[in-house]
Amino acid sequence: MDNFTWRPLTVGDAQAAMLLEAGIAAAKVVHALHHPERELVIDVHKAEHIAGVPELVRAQGFAPARYFQRMEHPLGDAPGPVPDRLEPWSPDNDEDFRLVRNEAYQDCWGAVPMPTDHWRNKITNQTFQPDVSFLARDTDGTAIGVLVTMSWEADTAATGIRDAHFTVIGTRREHRNRGVASTLIGHALATAAARGYDRASLNADSASASGGFRLFEKAGFTPKQRYVRWELAS
Repeated sequence: MDNFTWRPLTVGDAQAAMLLEAGIAAAKVVHALHHPERELVIDVHKAEHIAGVPELVRAQGFAPARYFQRMEHPLGDAPGPVPDRLEPWSPDNDEDFRLVRNEAYQDCWGAVPMPTDHWRNKITNQTFQPDVSFLARDTDGTAIGVLVTMSWEADTAATGIRDAHFTVIGTRREHRNRGVASTLIGHALATAAARGYDRASLNADSASASGGFRLFEKAGFTPKQRYVRWELAS
């Protein structure tokens, strides 16, 4: 059950409602053109504290589907030696990064496989930080875990805080519970500190079945802000 405070809509809300209606209409057009055989689900992902959002999206038929926590970790420790079988991103192992991410995220709510063009557009773009992104390999050389870091210069300019955001953290299912993710996170935290970042952050699914939230808390991350994923099925 959610605990949102209700209030009357304002003129600003009316303008936002027009934008939301336009977005819904555009999503239906794109759906009809590209995936008419599949169910259309439209989502809105917003911080819980933003006043007026619950009323706005509920009025269009959206309902809360999932909750996520933004978690943060202050930085300051210098890195030790690179753990065995960890390597930074390079053009040569980029495909290993993508394939491990796709396999590791198979049981993550709302995740879909990323084809190569989507990977390049969404992950290895201008915000990608290759020197704070790492691949873990097994003793036989098989790629088994991945951590991808991104950072936004505009956010740094606005806040004065240089944030290393761990966008992707994943381990192939058969290699879980062996400390792979913990090793990746620990080394990424130390490397980010050495590169001059002020903090690290990530978004955690509060209802993740893989135990990610507990893993991140154990690594020293603390919850800072909850987000709601609102969904409209049509």
